[in-house]
Formats: sequence, C-alpha cells, structure tokens
Amino acid sequence: MGQYRLQRLNDQFRDEISQLILRGEVKDPRVNTFLSINRVEITNDLSYAKVYVSTFLTDHQLKVGVDGLNAAAGFIQREIAGKLKIRQIPKLQFKIDEGMKEGFKMVQKLNELEREQKKTESSEEKD
Repeated sequence: MGQYRLQRLNDQFRDEISQLILRGEVKDPRVNTFLSINRVEITNDLSYAKVYVSTFLTDHQLKVGVDGLNAAAGFIQREIAGKLKIRQIPKLQFKIDEGMKEGFKMVQKLNELEREQKKTESSEEKD
C-alpha cells in the first residue's frame, strides 16, 4: 500500500476511534473520555494497528483506560468496519504513549534551566 494512502488511513482510524471515545459509545467503564488517541500505525498488509493512547490523568488511570480499550477492541473494529470501506480491518492493539508526558517534563526542565541561568547572570552582574 502506498505510503500516502497508509498515512491517510492511519489518520482516519485515529479520528474514528477518538470520536467513538468522545461520544461515549465505548461502554466499558474503564474508558475515560479524557483519553487521547495520539497516533495509529497500521502495518502495510493491514493486519495489525498499534493505537497509541495518552492522557494527563494519572498513570494508573491511563493503564486502566488502555486495558478497557483493549477489551473493547472488537467493538471498535466492528464500528470502524461499518464506516470505512477497506478490504480488511486491522486487529487493534492499544498501547500507552508516554510521549506527551515526556515532552511536558522536558519543557519543564528547560524552563528550570533557563530560570537558573537568569539567576546566575543577574548575580554575576551585581558583583
């Protein structure tokens, strides 16, 4: 499958899964509407799709939410199959994506370093 087409399919899956979660159609109580689908990676043969999930909730709530999504994967696949017309619907595997939290921590560290540098510069100017 062409790379451009595969990327469009990844985006469509991300949007469809996000909408199912937002509308509350996934009835598993572990699935929170604060879960965010960051990206989807579908294999070239359309057999599997890794769905990366993140949230700003606690790590425990994220793990519980991902477990709920994995339990509801069959339902989500069936819903997507009804909306998208492709020859094969990939098997969904939901994974925890630490990228957002890691990026947020990195920005905090950079801001802290910048504050320390300004303190050092201002103390040097006073001397």
